[in-house]
Amino acid sequence: MLSGAALLTAACIPAAEPVESARAAQRPAPAPAPAPIPAPTPTPTPSGPAQFTYAGETEQGGWIRGQAPAGTVSAMLGEVPLTLDPDGMFFAAFDRDAGPEARLTATLADGTTKSATITVRPRDWQIERVNTPLRPGGQSSEAFMRRRQPELDAIWNARTADSPVDGWRENFIWPAQGRISGRFGSQRIYQGEPGSYHSGLDIAGGAGAPVVAPASGKVTLATTQPFSLEGNLVIIDHGDGLNSAFLHLSRIDVTEGQMIRQGDPIGLIGASGRATGPHLHWSIKWHLARLDPLLFLPPR
Repeated sequence: MLSGAALLTAACIPAAEPVESARAAQRPAPAPAPAPIPAPTPTPTPSGPAQFTYAGETEQGGWIRGQAPAGTVSAMLGEVPLTLDPDGMFFAAFDRDAGPEARLTATLADGTTKSATITVRPRDWQIERVNTPLRPGGQSSEAFMRRRQPELDAIWNARTADSPVDGWRENFIWPAQGRISGRFGSQRIYQGEPGSYHSGLDIAGGAGAPVVAPASGKVTLATTQPFSLEGNLVIIDHGDGLNSAFLHLSRIDVTEGQMIRQGDPIGLIGASGRATGPHLHWSIKWHLARLDPLLFLPPR
């Protein structure tokens, strides 16, 4: 049995657990685990074909719809820039007097280029030779040109508009019914000097016959007074540099700035302006290139 002194000594010895707890409190806290390094986001693979793809009418006065190579940031047909949609789709065309080849060129995001050469088939245009002077009446008068220049400016502005529309994607329909009375590209040679070729398609549908939009777009010109040559004139922007003009109307049923859909009424066939009889003169341009409307249409 312990004596009283031993009991007192034992009672004064502190327990071991508080000593260990104090020592633990003095130890530095463990360093936190480093945050995981996020994996780099993979660069998305550009969608699209490896090379240019296209389809259409590869001949003088013709056109194509196509898709640029994957990763393309800009593209051109010859010296003309192409408008690309988010998928790289585009419209392009060939003038009536286009050469035997046209070159598509794409610049990719990494600075490299890809190209494709298109063979453009020549056309056998209807040529008529006449033994009369080209301009028997001489040059246009100053008075006429004072009236004419504002008309030319309005036509230029309407045909170079850049509207956010995509009628160029559509398969065109006939804007009017009737006999074809004049074909695109035909030309007269006056005593060896060539005159201007016929820049559109003439449809003799009869006075008052309806005219509709062959494709969707925005009306960029609807004359309020007949122009000296074109008469009552409507121009529709189909987007991507493609536009249509409708001449000699007897009545106009649209207004400038109006958005129209394929098949919507434009007006009525007439003989306003410089016309020998009622007919619709329909012309199509892509930028400065003049195109053959027949190459846009289904057979009748």
